[in-house]
Amino acid sequence: MSHKHEHLIRALFREPASGNIHWREVESLLNHLGATVEPLSGARLRVRLNGVEGILHRPHHHSNVLDRQGIHSIREYLAHARVTPSQYEIDAHRATPGSSIP
Repeated sequence: MSHKHEHLIRALFREPASGNIHWREVESLLNHLGATVEPLSGARLRVRLNGVEGILHRPHHHSNVLDRQGIHSIREYLAHARVTPSQYEIDAHRATPGSSIP
């Protein structure tokens, strides 16, 4: 995972929620993680990642920056799909040669 995506995951799970997360960054992260994204009516998207399906709402046209509710929705979805900062650290450690984590 790139440092850009790692930084975004941390920002999404940080409290208080950041006021500067752009939807295009979230889309890039979802694509990088292998999620399938299906447009629905309006600003709704059906997302499938790690066997977990959810409905996300992209920001409306006047702003591509996520509000707090949008960040909380994405955070909740990613947590259900087992994409969290701590899970990323475990996976990164497993990928390191000589790692002792099973």
